[in-house]
Amino acid sequence: MLRIGPYTLDNRVVLAPMAGVTDRPFRTLCYRLGAGMTVSEMVTADKRLWHTPKSRLRLDHSGEHGLKSVQIAGGDPDMLADAARANADHGAELIDINMGCPAKKVCNKAAGSALMRDEALVERILEAVVNAVSIPVTLKMRTGWSEDNRNAVRIARMAEQAGIQALAVHGRTRTQRYEGAAEYATIAAVKQAVSIPVIANGDIDSPEKAVQVLENTGADGLMIGRPAQGNPWIFRDIVHYLNHGERLPPVTRDERALIMHEHLDALYAHYGEHMGTRIARKHVGWYLAAHASMEAKKAFNTLESPSDQHVFVDDVLSHPLPHTLPDGTVAA
Repeated sequence: MLRIGPYTLDNRVVLAPMAGVTDRPFRTLCYRLGAGMTVSEMVTADKRLWHTPKSRLRLDHSGEHGLKSVQIAGGDPDMLADAARANADHGAELIDINMGCPAKKVCNKAAGSALMRDEALVERILEAVVNAVSIPVTLKMRTGWSEDNRNAVRIARMAEQAGIQALAVHGRTRTQRYEGAAEYATIAAVKQAVSIPVIANGDIDSPEKAVQVLENTGADGLMIGRPAQGNPWIFRDIVHYLNHGERLPPVTRDERALIMHEHLDALYAHYGEHMGTRIARKHVGWYLAAHASMEAKKAFNTLESPSDQHVFVDDVLSHPLPHTLPDGTVAA
């Protein structure tokens, strides 16, 4: 099991924070389908922006199960410390500092993975946030800023010294963004350099890959991001494989339909019908990546009502395209 500070997770497979993806409906679904912990979308450290509808929803953890981990993003130590305190007061049980996001709109503001260029600032941020709250603080970062500047090991040691309770390391540099393949040698080096838990992240898209990454890095846990989009079942599949060494049967059409309908209803309830139907479009696009034509997915994006979206899902899943399963076989 994976332990972070005083908390022992249900298992060692964690949902990564993803802006615009890991809202409360998706976190709740992934936790129910086997994630040992979920992490919120990043919340800006600038409390002056918390009055927006988007921020208010991101700060809402009511009715959520499992540990409540909130990721904060920014580049000012005092502002990040203040945001950490406010989130702890709102019920957060873990604070995660974002030094992994490669998005230009984040990095251009000297936040996210851009912070890794300034190790002195990193140290001030880590110490300020840890000292601001009594709950555990974790750090998500990349292997470095660029291929010529992989400084994850130095920052990992700095983080442990500052009191960070766990590290998640994405196996790419900031300049790689999400291109190319993740590399795990740097994650293995980080694991060797510190005694706090290290969670490996990047391209973990199957149970077999999960085992490979654990063996290659010695990591204490795994973090799943983009492979969970449209595939929240990946958590139960990986956890079962790690525990039993065998794959679960593929998800049936009925199981897929049930989860999709549940997810749609959760989006409508969380955002309201107007916004919920629009946010549903990207999730349904991911769910149906191998089950519907591009024309069908475009048609879904024109639907304006929850009832029409539910009917569409049933219709598409009753007439799916042939697709390739993870074992290479083709299913109808």
